[in-house]
Amino acid sequence: MSTIMRKVNILTRSEGVYRTDRLDIPELKGWHHSYILAICMNPGLSQDELAKHIAVNKSNVARNLASLEENGYVRREVSSKDRRITNVYPTNKMLDIFPKVRAITMEWNNYLAEDLTPYEFEQFQSILERLTQKAVKYMEGREDAK
Repeated sequence: MSTIMRKVNILTRSEGVYRTDRLDIPELKGWHHSYILAICMNPGLSQDELAKHIAVNKSNVARNLASLEENGYVRREVSSKDRRITNVYPTNKMLDIFPKVRAITMEWNNYLAEDLTPYEFEQFQSILERLTQKAVKYMEGREDAK
């Protein structure tokens, strides 16, 4: 029997390839998709909050934000309330591609779910939500232990 994560990883890698192919912007890859959605939907998010939101370690966030900033998709500002915090904002360039990124997300979800009945899809969503909550609980426990 395969593990849950093997199947989730296959879905994730496949989605990344799909997003890269469909977005067709050379400097953006499939993994930037999560950043684009999070930043456009939550402008001003701190880098640490972004890392938690998309479940990526802080060094990866910093590296990807540097690339996005270099290519004109984000701007980072030191917080006026706390100089240790850097907030991230989308540029017009990122806001312009945001609708396409959202559409690609829906296309992928529809593609995966097209052979499921509405009941199967609802059950899948419910189970996935429960698994996600358990994973988040684990990660929060790690943060609390530090």
